[in-house]
Amino acid sequence: MTALFPVVVLFACLLIGVPIAVSLGLASVLTLLIFSDQSMLSLAQRFFHTMQVYPLLAVPFFVLAGTLMTTGGVARRLIEFANAVVGHLRGGLAMASVLACMLFAAVSGSSPATVVAIGSIVIAGMVDVGYSRSFAAGVICNAGTLGILIPPSIVMVVYGAATETSIGDLFMAGVIPGMVLTLAMMAAIYVVASVKQIPRQPWTGWRKVLRTGRRAVLGLLLVVIIMGGIYGGVFTPTEAAAVAAVYALIVAVFVHRDIGITDIPGVLVNSSRVTAMLMFIIANAFLFAFVLTTMRIPQQATEAIINMGLPPWAFLLAVNLLLLLAGNFMEPTSVILILAPILFPIAMDLGIDAVHLGVIMVVNLEIGLVTPPVGLNLFVTAGVAHMPIEHVITAALPWLLVLLTVLAVVTYVPRLSLFLPHMMLN
Repeated sequence: MTALFPVVVLFACLLIGVPIAVSLGLASVLTLLIFSDQSMLSLAQRFFHTMQVYPLLAVPFFVLAGTLMTTGGVARRLIEFANAVVGHLRGGLAMASVLACMLFAAVSGSSPATVVAIGSIVIAGMVDVGYSRSFAAGVICNAGTLGILIPPSIVMVVYGAATETSIGDLFMAGVIPGMVLTLAMMAAIYVVASVKQIPRQPWTGWRKVLRTGRRAVLGLLLVVIIMGGIYGGVFTPTEAAAVAAVYALIVAVFVHRDIGITDIPGVLVNSSRVTAMLMFIIANAFLFAFVLTTMRIPQQATEAIINMGLPPWAFLLAVNLLLLLAGNFMEPTSVILILAPILFPIAMDLGIDAVHLGVIMVVNLEIGLVTPPVGLNLFVTAGVAHMPIEHVITAALPWLLVLLTVLAVVTYVPRLSLFLPHMMLN
């Protein structure tokens, strides 16, 4: 009963519509009040202590960098470049939208931001050239999930902070799976577009590819600076986030001039709102993880699973099922902070790489972003596409077959995730 109580309270709160951060904090407080002799003062100290994790400083800086890139014209330039490259193929504009989502994910680190930045421009464009609105919405809703897989990823920062795993290695590990998912979605679009006989756009020539690529290169350089700086030993991942924010400011204000000096206070306010929301969730999730550890729930779960004698492949299958279920009801950072302390020690005992486990968790949580009832991308897409939420759900669900296929490949082909980190270490 002691072990089950915080989990039962958490899900009871979620079922009656209590916000996730409040649900986590309430479950923690009630558990300690009933089953522990710790004072509320120590609980308050623990709450603020959880925020003093150095890697979490990266979160507000990456949020600021993403807000600057979203507010500026970076998204438009990336879409123009992607459309010049693949827009002439069957289903080319939809494929260009997926490619643009991948490129923008490399500068935003957020799935909802990717959906807003790309979807607000391309959905209307796809409808104008003959795509159905539901097709366009389904593509953008799923392609936007790349925002938490392609580095820099805020969710990966949180996983690294929770498990003391190298954030630089996690960033590198997300590159190939992110490219595989992008190519898989583009291939699926080509097949569907061929069946539906969606018209092509004319080929505009290599000159336009080079011209649009030159205009988009400053935005794409952000991820090169981040990854190169981390692996070159110039700065830590947390310092890389601050560098990203400064770089995004210079590009948006002084180079592209899409944002004026007078717009900066508004950008800071918007990024502060997102940061406050994320950090409040993270603090309560850390508190909940502390309560679970105090109740020895992770240790008991580890012992129980190890005593079952599950082989690594069966454990990973169970992990996927658990995360797919959790992703339906909770926001990605909350899932990471609740389940990573439980799953991480079991994975280590079974010889599963910590970086590989992190990528598996992120891909699972990508799927959670497009599954009801709490899939955040569904609600964001509904707003961008001006569609009822139930229509967006119907449009997005068929594309989950692509995400689930990539999840199976990433889970059981660890080399996809580990190739780049191991190559950089060597």
